[in-house]
Amino acid sequence: MSAHVQGTRTRTASVAVTDSLIEAALAILEEAGLPGLTVRDVASRAGVAPMGVYSRFGSKDGLLEALFMYGFASLQAAIETPPTASPLTRLRTGCQGYRRFAIHNPQLYHLMFEQMLLLDLSPEAKDLAQRSFGTLVERVHAAMTSSELAGTSSTEVAQQVWSAMHGAVSLEIAGVHFATDRAQSFTAMLDALLIGMAPR
Repeated sequence: MSAHVQGTRTRTASVAVTDSLIEAALAILEEAGLPGLTVRDVASRAGVAPMGVYSRFGSKDGLLEALFMYGFASLQAAIETPPTASPLTRLRTGCQGYRRFAIHNPQLYHLMFEQMLLLDLSPEAKDLAQRSFGTLVERVHAAMTSSELAGTSSTEVAQQVWSAMHGAVSLEIAGVHFATDRAQSFTAMLDALLIGMAPR
């Protein structure tokens, strides 16, 4: 076996182990929450020694940052929309994707938005987190440019949209809701918000 082929296989195996550890950590996080996430349990579920976690992530905090980054990369994918749709439709569709991601990954969402201030995040992780909000700002700016939304600052309007979305999904995740159809309630909230932001 050539050195090149052997090296390639080693790297591929290493990536597979890293992916297995991330998958194991995500599963435990959703099952037991952040307090139940331990290096030993993650390693056991992934079928590796605990040292395998430390050698790849450095520490438990490093593992949490990896989950944080995985979460925001997944959120970015969830809010992607067809570029051919109208700006307001892209904004609306992205908001619906945001809710679906949060509801399907409640503990990961909690880690991303409620625990992020407790993590000593790397610049790369912070940049990835800001990218999702940047996408929201771009969608709002496009809707303002097409006269579908009013306002003078796309960042300010995006903050208002995000605040409403985050509040709605956080209450839903916490089980604090009174509407029979939660998805329909979110859509109605979003419609009312965007109608209220339309030019007069």
